Amino acid sequence: MTAQLADRFAQNPILRPQDVKPSTPGMEVVCLLNPGVFRFEGKTWLVVRVAERPAQAAGKTSFPILTPDGRMEIKEFRSDDPRLDASDPRIIRFDGQDYLTTLSHLRLLSSEDGVRFTEPAGYAPLMGTGELETYGIEDCRVATIGESYYLTYTQVSSNGVGVGLRTTKDWKQFVQEGMIFPPHNKDCALFEEQIGGKYYAFHRPSSPELGGNYIWLAESPDLVHWGKHKCLIHSRSGYWDEARVGAGAAPIKTSEGWLAIYHGATPEHRYSLGALLLDLKEPWKVIARSEEPIMEPSEPYELEGFLGHVVFTNGHLVDGDRITLYYGAADSVICGAHLSIEKILGSLTREGRA
Repeated sequence: MTAQLADRFAQNPILRPQDVKPSTPGMEVVCLLNPGVFRFEGKTWLVVRVAERPAQAAGKTSFPILTPDGRMEIKEFRSDDPRLDASDPRIIRFDGQDYLTTLSHLRLLSSEDGVRFTEPAGYAPLMGTGELETYGIEDCRVATIGESYYLTYTQVSSNGVGVGLRTTKDWKQFVQEGMIFPPHNKDCALFEEQIGGKYYAFHRPSSPELGGNYIWLAESPDLVHWGKHKCLIHSRSGYWDEARVGAGAAPIKTSEGWLAIYHGATPEHRYSLGALLLDLKEPWKVIARSEEPIMEPSEPYELEGFLGHVVFTNGHLVDGDRITLYYGAADSVICGAHLSIEKILGSLTREGRA
C-alpha cells in the first residue's frame, strides 16, 4: 500500500444509514453515498445520496421505482423465480429487464462545525421526476457560480444513465434544466469560473465496445448546451485506475494549474482517489497526474459495506492550502478527510501517462 495524503476525521463515519429517516413509511435506508458539498448561510452543507428499498420479506425480492409522475411503485418477485437474477447487490435482472436494487434520492444536511450534520427544517428532499429519473437520482456535485448553485447529478431510468442539471439560489426553489449529457454518461463536474469566456465541465461517457470509461472535457456558453468534447485522460492498464476513471468535484484553481481530484477503479471494483493538474488557460492540457493514489481504501468502514474497498468523492471545500474532502465509504457511510493542496501537487508526476 502506498503512502496516503489524507488525514481522515477521527469521528468517521460521520453519517450512517440509521442517522437518516426513510422518505416514506415502509422503506428502509440501505446506504448513504457520495455527497455534494457547498457553503450556505455560514454553514457546511451536504447533498447526500440516500438509497432506499422496502423491507425484504422472506422468499421475496422487492425494490422500488418511480412512475413518470413521481409516484413510488414497489415491484416484488419470488426469490426462486428462474427469471430473476439477483447476483449483483446493485442490479436486479428480471425477464431480461434491468432494475436497481435500491431507489436513490438526495437529502440536504447542514453543520456548524463540518463534522456533526443534521437535517434542517424547511428543506425538502430532492426526488426523481419525469421519465428519465424513474430509477432515481444519484451522486450530486455542486458548483457555486455567481449567486447560484448548479447541481449536476446522475439521472437513472430504463432509458439509461445520463447527467441532469438543476439550479437554485435558496435550496428551496429549483429550476430543472433537464438532461445535459445523454446516456451513457455520469460523473459531471463543472468548473466554477469561465476560462476564455467559456464554461467547462468534466464528464464520463462510457463506450464498452470501443474505447472505455474515460474522463472527457466539454465547453459551453451557458452551462446547459455542451460541445467541443475532448477526451482528457484514459484509464491505465496495470494501475490503480485500470478499469475506469471519473471526476470528483469542481477543480481547484492554483498558481500551478487546475487541480482536479478524481476516482479510479480496478477491474475488481476497488475505488481510490488521485489527482490531475491541468493548464489554467487550456484545461484540456494535462500537466501532471497521480501515479499512485492520494487516498485509497484502508479503514474498516472503507473495506466492508454494501460494496467494499471503496472511497469515492463528489465534494470538497477549500480553505487556503487545506481541502476538506467528504466522501462515500464502501458505498455505505459518509466520511471526511483533510488534504493539503501543496502536498498533492508535490506528489504528481509531470507529463505522466494520460
